[in-house]
Amino acid sequence: MPTFPLTTATLALLGAAGLAAGFVDSIAGGGGIITLPALLAAGLPPHLALGTNKLQSSFGSCTAMLHYRHGGLVSVRRTAPGIVWTFVGAAAGTLAIQRVSPGLLRHVIPALLLAIFVYMLVSPRVAAEARRARMRPAVFYLAFGLGIGFYDGFFGPGTGSFWAIAFVALLGLDLAAATAHTKVMNFVSNATALAFFALGGNVVLLPGLVMGAGEVVGALAGSRLVMLRGARFVRVFFLIVVALTLARLVQTTYLGPRP
Repeated sequence: MPTFPLTTATLALLGAAGLAAGFVDSIAGGGGIITLPALLAAGLPPHLALGTNKLQSSFGSCTAMLHYRHGGLVSVRRTAPGIVWTFVGAAAGTLAIQRVSPGLLRHVIPALLLAIFVYMLVSPRVAAEARRARMRPAVFYLAFGLGIGFYDGFFGPGTGSFWAIAFVALLGLDLAAATAHTKVMNFVSNATALAFFALGGNVVLLPGLVMGAGEVVGALAGSRLVMLRGARFVRVFFLIVVALTLARLVQTTYLGPRP
């Protein structure tokens, strides 16, 4: 794996970003919108930032998935079709993104993050109660496993929010169950993307592990709160963090010195 010079202070900030992302992602999704800008702001080139982001996010999604499974909110066996199609979609997306030039990515990423932020800001809040499913699970997992899996492999931030909304709107799950099922799909696409990024030499180990440690702590705290209280209380905090990280990324990409 490649190495990248980072100061102790930068690593500490990345660890804090991982902790905040693990907390937010385990509750409402969207942790990648915190960690990816943090890695880019630390100076990692786009491909290395995307690959390293998958390493650290795998820790958080796995921690939250296991916690929800232990709490009885999700059965991994019942999500098997989703696991298969999400793997296929994530593999295709990761292979595709590694063929895009770093220069193009540097300017596309802020635009994608801004679009995701606006979507999250104006999207309706997910339901707190279960409803009747509008789509058969087999069809749902085929369509969204391939689609969201591809997106997570190709880019990633906001994936958890997309999954949660889909589970509520189309499978009729309540908020807590949708969040738990989301973490299974997140872990599959994160682990798949990580494997393909690593094969392409686009993962930096040290910052990924430091952020991963923060992700574990944040995911444990966030998933416990979901099981106790639900997720709506985090919305304002989440949007503030997203706005700040977007501002930082735009500043470093468009207003900072040219590379």
